[in-house]
Amino acid sequence: MGLQSDRLRVERIVGEELIGIYEKVAAGERLSREDGQLLYSTRNLSGVGFMANLVRERMNGDRAYYIRNQHINYTNICNKHCKFCYFAKNPKEGGPEPYLFSLEDVQQAVRKHLHIPITEVHMVGGINPKLPYSYYLDLIRVIKEIRPNVQVKAFTAVELVEIARVAGKPLAECLEDLKAAGLTSIPGGGAEVMSERLHGLLHPKKIGADGWLEVARTVAASGLPQYATMLYGHIETLDERVEHLMQLRQIQDETGNFLAFTPLSFHPEGTYMDDLPAPTGQDDLRNLAVSRLMLDNFQHIKSFWIMNTAQISQLSLWYGADDIDGTIHEYEITYPEGHLGEKQQVLTRRELMKNIREAGRVPMERDSLYGIVPEKDEDYALPKLIELQPA
Repeated sequence: MGLQSDRLRVERIVGEELIGIYEKVAAGERLSREDGQLLYSTRNLSGVGFMANLVRERMNGDRAYYIRNQHINYTNICNKHCKFCYFAKNPKEGGPEPYLFSLEDVQQAVRKHLHIPITEVHMVGGINPKLPYSYYLDLIRVIKEIRPNVQVKAFTAVELVEIARVAGKPLAECLEDLKAAGLTSIPGGGAEVMSERLHGLLHPKKIGADGWLEVARTVAASGLPQYATMLYGHIETLDERVEHLMQLRQIQDETGNFLAFTPLSFHPEGTYMDDLPAPTGQDDLRNLAVSRLMLDNFQHIKSFWIMNTAQISQLSLWYGADDIDGTIHEYEITYPEGHLGEKQQVLTRRELMKNIREAGRVPMERDSLYGIVPEKDEDYALPKLIELQPA
């Protein structure tokens, strides 16, 4: 009776439409392209989330990761002019003023948060063709001079291509130089949605899917761990989303080098595409859930609360996500501090832990490489969850 009862309960949640996918998930089988397309198109988001949570708990239990980190965006001067970008200086009226951090500016930014035990500095910027090779190396060195124990996650694949160009030598050699300066890992931006159609329409001056994958392979060969992302919610099709996940899964099969995947929701405010609707919570949750189900070889799925909102990221811990990123001091890529309704840019460690515990998960502070940071101060008891008894 117990097994039959469980089966009936599952069928009520996933329905006839998704039962075939559930059987694959329960057996630990890899999902197909067609499965991914159905997961994106079905109206049964609860069923998708239910299955994603099964995988999430199988891989990461009740743990929910967070990090104390700082973002430094060293310049918004960029020659790529991507249609979806608010951050870079572009001709659109009302856009941000151009800036370039000096090394002294970077030092000041790091010193500003010395009172916080940050474990990661996440540093990216625009593609400014006037910057010399030495500038990129010095960016890392000045951070490490002030905070020698901090892990530096820096330079997307697009930036790495530019770094190799100005260096006039192969990317593999540049990566060795960057590692010697103190680089710890590579962030996942720049892939957007891996589609030649979208590449031509939205970011033709940037590397396309083949270029991004080539850089990822070179990074893997260098021994630098890396992350992956997908920018969704603009003009991509559901099939293009699935194709992006399939390509990431394939390169992870090849390299095993990706630490985590983060779906990033597109915010159209202030961009060339500001006629598009804003992201929705249901689409954020669906992308996290589908990613968890399709990317069976990625250990971690991250909900980036600064794009998804803290509330959706809290809920996402039951929709496949096991990481809600971090404190994120001074993030500017999506929108600057105070822009468009005073959107919050910082959560304290206490707030992150509270959100995780309220969701019924166990907070685990991590570093850039998913090493666990030992508890040193506040310790919160997990609230007792109320078990609803059947009527």
